[in-house]
Formats: sequence, C-alpha cells, structure tokens
Amino acid sequence: MIKKSLCAKIIFIFVLFILSVFIFDSLDAMSWPSGDANLVYNFGANNRGKPVLGMIFGGGTDVTAAENGVVIYSRNKDVKTSSDASRLPSPLGAWTAIDHRDGLISIYSRYSKGSERIQAEEYTQVEKEQIIASSGISGWSVNNGFYFMILDRRERRWINPAMILTPMQETRPPQIISVELRNDQGNFVGSRSLTQGRYTVLVNAAGLLVRAQGTAQHAPHRIVCSVNGAEVGSLNFEAVSARDGVLLVSRNGLAAARQVYANPPAFEAAEVFLTRGQVTLEVIVRDITGASRSVINRLIVN
Repeated sequence: MIKKSLCAKIIFIFVLFILSVFIFDSLDAMSWPSGDANLVYNFGANNRGKPVLGMIFGGGTDVTAAENGVVIYSRNKDVKTSSDASRLPSPLGAWTAIDHRDGLISIYSRYSKGSERIQAEEYTQVEKEQIIASSGISGWSVNNGFYFMILDRRERRWINPAMILTPMQETRPPQIISVELRNDQGNFVGSRSLTQGRYTVLVNAAGLLVRAQGTAQHAPHRIVCSVNGAEVGSLNFEAVSARDGVLLVSRNGLAAARQVYANPPAFEAAEVFLTRGQVTLEVIVRDITGASRSVINRLIVN
C-alpha cells in the first residue's frame, strides 16, 4: 500500500509539472510597441521629481499593438464634431487605449496627430504588432516619438512594461552613480564619520538597456539597502499605484511617490537609523534580468 501511495504521488507531481510547462509555454510575452524607436525613459525613471509611468520612446516610424485586443478609446484629432471629447486639451495628445482582458489596458500616446491607422470607433479588433499610428509629436511631448503605458485597471496601478514585454538582452550590469546620506535637518553628510540618528539613503542608479538612446539613464528594477547585513529598505520598480489622487510606489510597503522622487535624478531608497559604532551600509541595484551591482560604505557613527 505504501509503494502504491508513493507511486500515485509521483505520478500526480509529474502530471502537475507537465501541465505547468504547457500552460506557461502557451503564455506569450507582449511585443515591443516599436521595431526601431529608441527607449529614452523607462518605467520608474525619475523625470524631474516624478515617476515615469510607462516607457517614453524617441524617433522611430510606426507605433504597433503590443498584443491582441480591442480598441476602447482612440483620440482622433481629425474628428470635428462638437461633442467629440478628443477636441479637449490632453497631456497625452493623440492616444489610443487597447483592452487585453484580465484588466490590462495598453495605452499609446503622444504620437503624430491624425496618423491613426485603425478606426476611431470603439471595440475595433486589433492584432499583435498591427500598426496603430506613426511616431510624432503631440500632447506634452517636445521630441518625435511616443509614450507607452500598461494599466491594470482592476488594481488601479500602472505596470512596468518590462515585466510583460519580450525580455531585453542586457549586456552590462546596472550602474551605481552615487550613494548619499541626508540627515533629519535636510543636510547631506559628506563624511564617513557621523552622529547617531536617522538618515535618508539617496541612490542615483541606472540600468543599461540595449534599446537605450545615447547615454540616457534608466531606472533599475530594484534597489536594496542593508545595514550590517540586515535589509532596511527595498525600492521596487514593478508598479505605481494611485489612491485618492496620490501616486504610490513600493518602498517597504507603499510610499508616496513625491517622497521617493524628491531629489532627481536620485531615489530616496530607504530611511535608516544608525546607532553608535562601526556601520556597514550596502546598496545593491538589480536590473530586470537579475544582473546586479553593489556598493559598500563603511561608516563610523559617534
């Protein structure tokens, strides 16, 4: 009986494994919304004290659908009816929203006005990599390109597209440009000898993306701070939530974006209390592929 029971468990686990492989292999990643545009800012980047809620592309020709879906809104500047909401001013300029079920909506905006290649009516079916419009300038953009976002409307949050799009091939680990400490009085501490108290850890870090344009810096996927080997802060760039008009980012739970993004281009990655003695402060930065880089600062706290 014991052998039969063990055999049944092994068969059950094997079947579960086969099913999981089949299910996950059947899930295709979304395609990039352009084949030739350069990624200027990625999700979570510090853009003058505010988080970028998607990906900002520069240049390129066509804007394409990331996945199969239906159009739920298209702001077509060519429509002239007085009741048309698209005539109202919008920071997104010309834009299109596509529903992909399960609450996921992809938004393509700030492209060339009147360049839409799909019908303006709602519930128009679109296929993956179908051309939506042409890169251009509209809304709050100043350079040729477009803005791409993914919204989870069930959870009321913007999702990092890098977690859903076809993975990029990183060639180098992320950069840690600087790590600074700021005391309760708002002053930066330049010495390795400091007094006991509470400090803010500010990290200027960047991921190095293959699709990046020139020397543009991009937000990494995660920043982890530890003191004497114990994790004291973790800032994740997976999603930005919206609650009562306030943007929230994942830093040891949820924190207001205006706190984390208060010092561009750095991120306020952690709040730490340093006690007297020798202190080892380590900062680890990871990109979307898992590649990481770390910096260790040894401090004397009096």
